[in-house]
Amino acid sequence: MSLRVTTIGDGAMATVCSMLLVGKGCRVTQWVRLAEDYAAIQAARENVRFLPGYKLPVELRLTADDRAAFQDGAGGGCELIVCAAPTQYIRGTLRRLAAHVPAGVPVVSVAKGIEVDTLLRPTQIVRELLGERPVAALSGPNIAAELARQLPATSVMASEDDDFARRAQDLFTTRWLRVYRNHDLLGVELAGALKNVVAVAAGIVDGMGMGNNCKAALLTRGLVEMMRLGAAMGAEPETFAGLAGLGDLVTTCVSPEGRNRTFGERVGRGQKPADVLREIAGVVEGVATTKSVLALAQRHGVEMPITEALYAVLYEDKDPHKGIADLMARELKHEVES
Repeated sequence: MSLRVTTIGDGAMATVCSMLLVGKGCRVTQWVRLAEDYAAIQAARENVRFLPGYKLPVELRLTADDRAAFQDGAGGGCELIVCAAPTQYIRGTLRRLAAHVPAGVPVVSVAKGIEVDTLLRPTQIVRELLGERPVAALSGPNIAAELARQLPATSVMASEDDDFARRAQDLFTTRWLRVYRNHDLLGVELAGALKNVVAVAAGIVDGMGMGNNCKAALLTRGLVEMMRLGAAMGAEPETFAGLAGLGDLVTTCVSPEGRNRTFGERVGRGQKPADVLREIAGVVEGVATTKSVLALAQRHGVEMPITEALYAVLYEDKDPHKGIADLMARELKHEVES
């Protein structure tokens, strides 16, 4: 009997996960938040807003009905939930759906961020709203449009429950997506959130035409900041050198398809952050996460100068040129101690 899966969300990654799992023989229901978006996707059989150009498989069931989202149309309840709502929307979404979510059903989260008000990670929000259950995070260098084209890619499935991690690893692995396991759920989720902050900064560097030397320095020192905060919070350093850390950081900072880098590039060219956010389709996770990460750094006493400089640009109207100049003028230090 094929696994019954509910995907929560209508973004590009939600759609890709649904398509992938249908291809693995699962009976997938994808929940769409707004009735008008559901109607548009259903009519076109294509996610015209977030993943245009890729027809949805006929087997994929779409719904905007909260109760029906967790039934497969034949009376069977879902056996796995893929939570693909953006981080800042997970709480509101799960509050709306919680009454219909079966108890104990495991959840795979694909969100990459830190909730601003609580500083919680996506899987922590899931457990707070839905109760104790197996949870995992799927993360890594996963540009959704490339996955939709079935280009070769890798990812990591992180969970503190190794049995669930193994089952989810096998479920999401295809001939074009190789999934590894990791028990460091904290580190994988932190890495996925933190790399979005660096990606926004990388886009600003690109938009300002600061060159490859500058961008390489940003990525390298940005990774140091990621590892520094991760260590202070109890994550494993090796995680940040893996797919969820360095791998995702490289992809997000160089791909023209990444929203975080694209947002930053337009800010680097002189547009105001608020104006760019209004114009970009979808959520730019790195903007809110910059605020969250700075709060975590202050809570744990961690120095994160790149994050501080980016926060000043995004929230205090600091000129990006002045931000770079201030970073370059910092006190000279030993590389491995600074």
